[in-house]
Amino acid sequence: MIQALRKSRPRVLLVVCPILEESAARILKGIASYHHQFGPWETFWDNEGRSLRDAEWLREGRWDGIINRHTNAMQAEFCITNRIPLVDVHNATPIKGIPNICLDNVGVGSMGARHLIERGFFHFGFFGYSNERWALDRRHGFAAVIRQSGRECSLHEPAYGGYDTPAIDDEHCNEAAKWLASLPRPVAVMACNDYRALLLLEAARRAGLCVPEQVAILGANDDEVRCELATPPLSSVATNHQEAGYVAAETLDKLMHGGQASSSELRVGPASAVARHSTDVLAVADKKIAQALRLIQQRACQGLTVPEVARAIGMARTQLEQRFRECFARSPQSELRRVRLERIRQLLHDTDLPLQQVAELTGFAHTEYLSVFFKREVGETPGRYRRAYQEINHPR
Repeated sequence: MIQALRKSRPRVLLVVCPILEESAARILKGIASYHHQFGPWETFWDNEGRSLRDAEWLREGRWDGIINRHTNAMQAEFCITNRIPLVDVHNATPIKGIPNICLDNVGVGSMGARHLIERGFFHFGFFGYSNERWALDRRHGFAAVIRQSGRECSLHEPAYGGYDTPAIDDEHCNEAAKWLASLPRPVAVMACNDYRALLLLEAARRAGLCVPEQVAILGANDDEVRCELATPPLSSVATNHQEAGYVAAETLDKLMHGGQASSSELRVGPASAVARHSTDVLAVADKKIAQALRLIQQRACQGLTVPEVARAIGMARTQLEQRFRECFARSPQSELRRVRLERIRQLLHDTDLPLQQVAELTGFAHTEYLSVFFKREVGETPGRYRRAYQEINHPR
């Protein structure tokens, strides 16, 4: 009986390394979540990547399926030839015929831009790589949102040289320092990942710039230990690696049962912007308007109105309107709408709450008012927006 049960369990190889990156552990946690819900599988974690260089070892395993981070040509050819279902995770260069669970890198950049815009900056930069698709996608998302806000974005994108750890005496750090020093201040800069953001922190020190008062710095991937060890602690856009692992396991299960992946690339959206000290600033010289902005960010979803903002900061409404436009090139009412809209989007993305509860959490007395507001701002109903997002980012 036990032998028969063991034979019925699929043998699944997990090639997720290096474990030194927190993303690897999160991918494995997502796989484990699916495995516990819909398994069990017999799993083997090839944390040394032996299957990527030893075809004989791979053959001896008699695997029913493989989940791999960064599949190489040898492994891909072996699996295709032997008809072993293979799912890739985060491969920068997708391989034809192999489903790739990838991050929505444009969305990562967009989320980073919104995080920095909320802090009142007028000047922005992006620090990335000129020869990496994922980095260019993050830059595209970042720059697009910055342009939509009526601002410009300076770029510094040297070629990726095959390493990540920022070296203290590296020439790239000196080049980044010169670039930061050339930007108008205060400036907010997003790096394509946390490694590049850490290098920017050192570059800012070399340029004699204070973080975050003169240069706010935002990373991506939220490698929590590295971010917390940074001086000052580094803000970062958290990418949803756990969801990627779950989707990878779900896709492999479908393939092992003779099904097909719904798409060659399944994208997983970012989780949130995690604010730490490196962006903990409001870049607004007008203290009254900074107070108004903070109040709007805190209470927009409680039905806050512009007259209430004016009374709270002790200013006439007309004066508030004028000074707010001078600082942000938009009205307080526009900012109230923007904050509420972003909260609605986040709830539609990240929860399955019914629209009635979404309305209550964002300051609308009735679902109909929420729907009218959302359709006017976005061009489609909340329900259709949620379905479209989930089909792309959270296939089930």
